[in-house]
Amino acid sequence: MNREPKLIGKSRPIRELCQFIEKAASSEETVLLLGETGVGKEVSARMIHHQSVRKEKPFMKINCANLTENLIESELFGHKKGAYTGAFFDKSGLIEEADGGTFFFDEIGDISPSLQAKLLSVIEDGELRRLGENKNRKINVRFILATNQDLCKQVKNGTFREDLYYRISVLEFQIPPLRKRKEDIPLLIDYC
Repeated sequence: MNREPKLIGKSRPIRELCQFIEKAASSEETVLLLGETGVGKEVSARMIHHQSVRKEKPFMKINCANLTENLIESELFGHKKGAYTGAFFDKSGLIEEADGGTFFFDEIGDISPSLQAKLLSVIEDGELRRLGENKNRKINVRFILATNQDLCKQVKNGTFREDLYYRISVLEFQIPPLRKRKEDIPLLIDYC
């Protein structure tokens, strides 16, 4: 997406979301965007990045629902040559590639407990370790996460780490679905 991302609408929820985006963009805190599929979580994440001091650096993303645990770990953290069958060369992960910029985790509620622990460590310490390596690498990445799931319910059920939830929800916003902001429909139709 080369053009500047933007939200279409003039409803009160969209105005509140734009105010939140402005606040989040001026901060370095971790952001959690909640809402149903299709409400604009990725557009909002891109807007936060685009309005931040990190806008000239990479915006990287991953959809956690689309990858197996083994693949997602290698994609996120990278690997050392020989770390597993098929690892023929050293490879940096997507988080490392986002150094200086923003990393967007879409569908964060779908990651496994073991990956949750590794992600918590990366967010808290600002370091990661490639698969098969025994040294940590410093990173400077701002994290924005999104989900359509009820993370509070997952915390109560024991399927999502409470410490990770509190770490990622420093700035949190629930994006309402279009059915709750019907006055935006004509503007969206005109935009298309």
